[in-house]
Amino acid sequence: MEEGTKTKKTIFVGGIGDDVDETVLIETFSAFGDVIEVQIPPAPTNPSHPDEVKHRGFAFVTFASTADAQDAIDNMDLNELKGRVLKVNLARQVKAPVQGAGNRAIWESEEWLQQYAKPLDRSGGATLRARAGEGPKGAEAEQDAEENENENAMEE
Repeated sequence: MEEGTKTKKTIFVGGIGDDVDETVLIETFSAFGDVIEVQIPPAPTNPSHPDEVKHRGFAFVTFASTADAQDAIDNMDLNELKGRVLKVNLARQVKAPVQGAGNRAIWESEEWLQQYAKPLDRSGGATLRARAGEGPKGAEAEQDAEENENENAMEE
């Protein structure tokens, strides 16, 4: 089966309650056509209650035909299931993250650091540490800090 064809037969069902499981979804959505598959993504487990199984509040239901999927959307979107209003629409394929994007901070990239990062002695960090008492001690620290400030002012 082609991936594009499967996507048009799969619907997203959002807003399901904790008491809804695969059986309930099959019973509910089989009225619109042959249900091939039901997926309910599990929620991360709570370490203090490892035996407690919960889901993330949504599911994917795959039908045998595109028309059945559309019928389910037309009839179940904004309808109630066990006291909760559902949001039902065509499931969209998750796009792969762009290379370099994601959960990494931009400054973790060597290219970014080479282009934008300043050496510590030019960034003003030495001045701040000297004032906070973390750098060299005494008059020598203040003199170094003043020299750094003067150099930075001249560069700008």
